[in-house]
Amino acid sequence: MLNFITWTANPNLIDSFVTVRWYGLMFAIGFLVGYEIMSRIFKHEGAPEKWVGSIFIYVVIATIVGARLGHVLFYDWAYYSQHLGEIIKIWQGGLASHGGTLGIMIAIFFYSRFVTKKSMLWTFDRLCVPVGLVAALIRFGNLFNHEIYGGETSMPWGFRFIENIGAYMHGAEPIFTAPCHPTQLYEAACYLITFGLCMWLYWRRNAQEREGLLFGVFMIGIFGSRFFIEYIKNVQEAWEIQMRATWGIDQGQLLSIPFIALGVWMVARAMRRPRVALKYPNKFADEKKK
Repeated sequence: MLNFITWTANPNLIDSFVTVRWYGLMFAIGFLVGYEIMSRIFKHEGAPEKWVGSIFIYVVIATIVGARLGHVLFYDWAYYSQHLGEIIKIWQGGLASHGGTLGIMIAIFFYSRFVTKKSMLWTFDRLCVPVGLVAALIRFGNLFNHEIYGGETSMPWGFRFIENIGAYMHGAEPIFTAPCHPTQLYEAACYLITFGLCMWLYWRRNAQEREGLLFGVFMIGIFGSRFFIEYIKNVQEAWEIQMRATWGIDQGQLLSIPFIALGVWMVARAMRRPRVALKYPNKFADEKKK
C-alpha cells in the first residue's frame, strides 16, 4: 500500500471555449445553497421575501471585494502598491478569508441600516448559519487548485500536490511535492462541523433567541480551527517565515485572533442575557401595499 495520495486533479472542470474551474463551481454552489438556507430561515421567521435577494447581492459582492482587498492589503501590498492595475485581476488568484469576513461585516452594516432596519446581530445570527458550508466548499476548491496545503507528513493521508500546476495545465510534466498535510480538507471538515452545529442550534435549540450566540459560535468555530491548523500549513508569503520565527504565529493566525476574541465575547454576552422568545409564522411577511 502507498503511504500517500498523489493528487493530479485538474483545476479546470471544463477547459474548452468556456473554462469552468472547480474553485468557481464550489463558490457558486456554496452561494446557491446558502441562498436556499437563508430563504428558509427568513420564511420561518416571517421576514419579507425580498430581504433574501437583497442579502444575497450584498454578501456576494462584499465577499469577493473584501477577500481580494484582504489579500492585497494583508499579504502582498508591497507588490500591489507598485502594480495597482493587478488588483482587479481576481481570476489570477489571491483571496483572503479574513478580508472577505470584514467585507461582509461592512456590507451587513449597510444592509441592516437600509433594508431590515434591524440590528446587525439579527442578521449575523442568521447569515452565519449557512456560511460555514460556503467556507468548506471554498476549501475544496483550494484542494483542486493545489494550493494552501500543509507541511510534509508521513501520515498515510498525505497528499503529493503538483507544484508547477500552471505549467502542468499547459502540457508540462508535473513536479510533485513531498507528501503534505491536506490542510484544505482539515479546514473543510472543521467548517462543516461548524455549519452542522449552527444548523442544529438554530433549528433545534432556537439559539437565535439569544442575540449574538450563533454569531459567536460561528466565529469561534471558523477562526479557532483556522488558528490551530495554521501551525501545520505552509505560509502564503515568504515574509511570514520570519514572522513565525519571531512571534510563533503567521499572518493568518494574527488576523484570526480578533475574530476569535469577538466570538468568545459574543457567546459570553449572549449567555448572560435572558432568552427573548420569537414568533415563527413559517411564511414570508406580506408585502406592504404602496
